[in-house]
Amino acid sequence: MHIIVVAGTHSGVGKTSVAVGLIGALRRRGLVVQPFKVGPDFIDPAHHARAAGRRAHNLDGWMLTRTANIELFERHTEDADVAVVEGMMGLFDGRDPQAETGSAAEMAKWLGAPVVLVIDASAMARSAAALVHGYASFDSDLHVAGVIANRVGSAGHADLIAAALDGGAPLLGWLATDAALTVPERHLGLHLPRADDVGAQREALADSVERSVDIDALLEATAGPRRPGPVTLVPRASSEPPVRIGIARDEAFTFYYEDNLALLEAAGAVLVEFSPLADEFPAELGALYIGGGYPELFAAALEANVATRAAIRDFAAAGLPVYAECGGMMYLAQALHIDGRRHEMCGVLPIETEFPGPLEISYREVMTPGGPLGDGLRARGHWFHNARVRGEKDASADYRASNAHGSWIHLHFRSNPAIAEAFVGTARASA
Repeated sequence: MHIIVVAGTHSGVGKTSVAVGLIGALRRRGLVVQPFKVGPDFIDPAHHARAAGRRAHNLDGWMLTRTANIELFERHTEDADVAVVEGMMGLFDGRDPQAETGSAAEMAKWLGAPVVLVIDASAMARSAAALVHGYASFDSDLHVAGVIANRVGSAGHADLIAAALDGGAPLLGWLATDAALTVPERHLGLHLPRADDVGAQREALADSVERSVDIDALLEATAGPRRPGPVTLVPRASSEPPVRIGIARDEAFTFYYEDNLALLEAAGAVLVEFSPLADEFPAELGALYIGGGYPELFAAALEANVATRAAIRDFAAAGLPVYAECGGMMYLAQALHIDGRRHEMCGVLPIETEFPGPLEISYREVMTPGGPLGDGLRARGHWFHNARVRGEKDASADYRASNAHGSWIHLHFRSNPAIAEAFVGTARASA
């Protein structure tokens, strides 16, 4: 078993490009690669999943306990040869500037795994040694097994960096400065992967890794004993009859923790995915879950699907449970305003939203207020948005109408699995 924790010196250093390239190159060797993302990000795991051909999962030292993180890791690597774990921000960045909580460093130590440090080597030679030395020596309990230099100007430039690092963490490889190897960004992070626009880029990243990274040395540096798979992660399957829960999932609504969906299924849900952009609303549902995403990019198409908006409005008006997060809440609102233009939405919640708004990023801990997710259950999650509710300054509010509940927060159900059980129970009682 090999665990490769891909961490960076800072945000924007190219961790995702390196991780995606490594996943592709390792798969070409016939290895089964399981990807993970440290932190609450939804977009990077989507790129990982496309490259790996299997679902990526989030690990998070603040939202989830150490035990829950280790169990998640062990469960999803039972059949894997290699785990590629991409960190968040810089190696030591997390929730607290004076502690490691939520950081890639914390997760590496929890997993007992070495770190492969990604540096931005542009306009740098010997200074790379000072940079790497600082990261490698900052925490004596952490092992930096090697370095991958990104944005290298040439093979000669790579040789200079390797010579500078001699005697410290070795240079395991490098990626050239090349716009074709850079995943484009927009608000909230990288562009989401689509089969028609990043497939060639994934192959190019894998080509670059095969050409300029010593994969044999990388595997040797990250080898370790296989961890035993857990038996406690997924709750015992419910003996109650199954219930159908609709999952809004398309280009507008993509932000779901895969483990949220797994917990719903374990509690007895049959997940019925549909596209609010293009599909009719599914029949015979007991509840509806609308995750976050980019409704602001697809507002006209969402508005044009009048029948599905009306069906969701009728579903909620009948008192059936509806739970929506962030972009899902924007879709349940009366309208979405974009640069002064008003787009009709579902009309379930008594609010209107607008884009753009102030950028809001933070972890959150909440107590469920009753309704679809139960009452008095403490859970953790995060928010990351730059839209706002028109006319309101308190972004911490949640919004309810009948049995529909929306807020800006993306909850991680693994922080309290009773939430998934409560949601399925509410759906079963309503079906």
